[in-house]
Amino acid sequence: MQRTTRELLRAAARHSGARCTVLCLVSVATAGAGLLLPAALGRALDLLLAGAPAGRWVAACAVLVLSLTVLDACQTVLTGTVDARTTAFLRRRTTGHVLAAGPRPAARFGPGDLVARLVGSAAQAGTSPAARAALLAALAGPVGGVVALALIDPWLAAVFLTGAPALTLLLRALARDTSACVAEYQRAQGRIAAALAEAVGGARTVRAAGTADRDMARILRPLPELARAGRRMWHVQGRASARAVAVAPLLHLGVVAVAGLLLARHRLSAGDVLAASRYAVLATGVGVLVGRLSGLVRARAAADRLGEVLARPVPVYGDRRLPPDGPGRLELRGVTARHDGRTVLDGVDLVVPGGSTLALVGRSGSGKSLLAALAGRLADPDAGQVLLDGVPLPDLSRAELRAAVAHAFDRPALLGTTVEDTIGLGLPRPSPARVREAARSARADDFVRRLPAGYATPCAHAPHSGGEAQRLGLARAFARGGRLLVLDDALSSLDTVTEHQVTRALLDPDRPGTRLVVTHRAGTAARAERVAWLDGGRIRAVGTHAELWREAAYRAVFAPDEEGADT
Repeated sequence: MQRTTRELLRAAARHSGARCTVLCLVSVATAGAGLLLPAALGRALDLLLAGAPAGRWVAACAVLVLSLTVLDACQTVLTGTVDARTTAFLRRRTTGHVLAAGPRPAARFGPGDLVARLVGSAAQAGTSPAARAALLAALAGPVGGVVALALIDPWLAAVFLTGAPALTLLLRALARDTSACVAEYQRAQGRIAAALAEAVGGARTVRAAGTADRDMARILRPLPELARAGRRMWHVQGRASARAVAVAPLLHLGVVAVAGLLLARHRLSAGDVLAASRYAVLATGVGVLVGRLSGLVRARAAADRLGEVLARPVPVYGDRRLPPDGPGRLELRGVTARHDGRTVLDGVDLVVPGGSTLALVGRSGSGKSLLAALAGRLADPDAGQVLLDGVPLPDLSRAELRAAVAHAFDRPALLGTTVEDTIGLGLPRPSPARVREAARSARADDFVRRLPAGYATPCAHAPHSGGEAQRLGLARAFARGGRLLVLDDALSSLDTVTEHQVTRALLDPDRPGTRLVVTHRAGTAARAERVAWLDGGRIRAVGTHAELWREAAYRAVFAPDEEGADT
């Protein structure tokens, strides 16, 4: 994961490379102007005390002050621009990775924590390139101040360097302690975000149960930990600043005292003492370094959280194509799949002949949904192969696979601007006729036409029940077509009449392709050509519903009120 974080930060720096370079140059120019100003002030003072013309040096001081003002403004604008561009880059890259990786990152981190990483952590990590670019200038001030003191008189630099080890230890301790407390703070934030997302998604359940206060307490349970981490973070920075404040004035006082002695011995002029005093301030600019270093540590901790997401594997696609006239034959060979360390499917062998309909039944937790996900490569098995028309799914290109397999789920996500958009989702150029034909097959056309703007009704404003949402999801799957249609409990919220009508459209002899239907209903299983009975992660039997119904264990798979369904 550390390697992933380093690669991510390098990519972010390359993305804003030109602006970071300009920012670095502007920061160095600002530091350079800041280092030149004390010398110019000292020279102007000496000339004025001597009664000599000092107009040129006074003008130089004015130009340097104006330059510092302009450069500081440019640095502020560039820093904001680089931060915004880098944050946008990190969000695009991480979001693209999450979508390409499929449902496993959300299952691993939880939707709330994942969103917190994509939003908050990306914004914090986005400050890294600008902070690195400005760090050079933050170092240039103290280093340049020490060099300038040495040029004025070596004794001044020697006095200052006596405190250098203390400053080095201070910065090292700051980086170590800040990294630990920032990571703890961000983890607590992620847990609060995850609990909040869960509660918002289950708002109806919370209200029906009357547990709002209890859920509020559950959401805010990590708050004390968050507060402790925040206080610790401020304590670390405050302690570092306090130590810097204790050390820096002593060093500054030592430099000024030695400069005064050298002035009394006529080795320095009054202007040299003024310059030395200003350079001592620059050399003790630990506060700037503390701020920059703290920002870099926070950015690195946030990048680590993004690195954890990017470390999740993304499916690799091949470049093969399916046989042009393949019927959609689905085959699983010795498929084993695990979830959260538990073996859900164990050595499954299954063949679904092309053009047929197979119902997949089993008790809850038997692995039906995972098998359906494997059939369309929404997940990959830990062992074994899944083939479509004789071609292993990983060998297919992404476009070929997604054009060949369509999915419908028990809780479809109705994405898209309008109802027509959500039905045509994933199609390059969905025609209105194709969208409406798919809606009619899914028995969604009637209620869509009754919406205020029909198919042009915005999805967010379209009232729909669970069954209506499932019908829109089915319509989307019918519109996509393809060789294989996978229905993962996608009929569960339909009433009996609608379910019968949709199943009849699904089993239409004129409809091409193969159908894999995950179901809990005996009636749906009865209308399928064959049934695969999944039990304990293995295929226990394959046959017609009528054949399997003779076994009591098979009948027990279905709800008691369905035992009298048509067999």
